[in-house]
Amino acid sequence: MKSAISDIRVRYKAVLLLPAILICCQASAHVAVQDLDEMGKAGAAWLYLILGFKHILPLGFDHILFVLSLFLLSPKLKTVVVQSTAFTIAHSVTLILAAYHIITPPSRIIEPLIALSIVYVALENILSPRLKTSRIAVVFLFGLVHGLGFAGALAETGLPQQAYLLSLISFNVGVELGQLSIILLAWFLVARRFSEPLQYRKRIVVPISLVIALIAGYWTIERVLA
Repeated sequence: MKSAISDIRVRYKAVLLLPAILICCQASAHVAVQDLDEMGKAGAAWLYLILGFKHILPLGFDHILFVLSLFLLSPKLKTVVVQSTAFTIAHSVTLILAAYHIITPPSRIIEPLIALSIVYVALENILSPRLKTSRIAVVFLFGLVHGLGFAGALAETGLPQQAYLLSLISFNVGVELGQLSIILLAWFLVARRFSEPLQYRKRIVVPISLVIALIAGYWTIERVLA
């Protein structure tokens, strides 16, 4: 029994170390794109993986709140996986399309929509306790919008021509690792402590979702007026 408990603790510590390790590695990400020719493909891949992670943790406050809103609906693995998969597929599509300049929507439209997507999902957490098919479709739609936000951040850095696709994929993987870190940390710190669904909704889902909706509502107004 003690051995099993010890093993579980080790796994928890390993999970918590993932974001810490990647955040510490971000110091190596401050490299100008013009210097990437000297780094080679492996160096570029690592750099953009860290940049992708950094766009979520610790700098991507809006994306953090969106991922938390997805998680809060239910800590059950199936619910989290279904929503995360829809979101990942969607933002990967628009990130690639924008990176290759197939679509180029203005940031003044995308940024308010990202904030508005957080408001919607957070309020839905309060009003609906179950995962509906319509929510999956909405999450996919919002994923398309968030992908354009990721692309905007990536455009500020640029991509090296000699490793364009590899760097793009690495950036996306970094984003996924950031999202996974948020989900794992949220589960470890909050969800696993509540075995009773009603108590979880009353003490966690409703109050936290309300705070998230208020913050994102402020962001929406701020970005529209900017």
